[in-house]
Amino acid sequence: MLWRYHDLDHELSPCDVGIGLGSHDLGVAVIATRLFHEGLFPWVVFTGANAPTTIERFPRGEAVHYREYAVEHGVPTESILVEPQATNTAQNLDYSRRLLAERQIPVRSVLLMSRPYQQRRAYATCKLMWPEVDVVCASNPLELDDYVRSIGDPRRVVDMLVGDTQRIEVYAERGFAVPQEVPDEVRAAFDRLVAAGYTSRLI
Repeated sequence: MLWRYHDLDHELSPCDVGIGLGSHDLGVAVIATRLFHEGLFPWVVFTGANAPTTIERFPRGEAVHYREYAVEHGVPTESILVEPQATNTAQNLDYSRRLLAERQIPVRSVLLMSRPYQQRRAYATCKLMWPEVDVVCASNPLELDDYVRSIGDPRRVVDMLVGDTQRIEVYAERGFAVPQEVPDEVRAAFDRLVAAGYTSRLI
């Protein structure tokens, strides 16, 4: 239920830039590389420093490792910008916007790429912080079971799904994102998982 809720299922179209949001999930670099080769954007920004959940997997920083993957898979180095300082989604967007402005790259549309269960929160954050751009979201297209296998830690995935669901409302209340509807069945699934102890990522 939560997995489906966070997948916005946007119809993809060419955009001025792609932005890959840093996380523990190399799938962000995978989908960014694929969509670049499909001609959906001429520039890609990889943004992200490190967090406790990523330092071991990406010791040189999330954005740097994403760039390395993209270059190894045929994305030209001159088409990639790296923003290595951001430690949260708001910073991802703010610092990427500044970097693009510094490079004098005009941006009217953004293809925002994230881990699958971050799509809705990333979209809501972007709509608040960067309202003048058209934004569509994408993730590496995996079913939940396949995603869990790719990460290798089922509890971590469910904990983070629960945490991101909570943040949809909490971040809107705190002025960090635009409000998003939370259907009753999503709220009920969230409550069941919290009651079952999937709470390590709750605010």
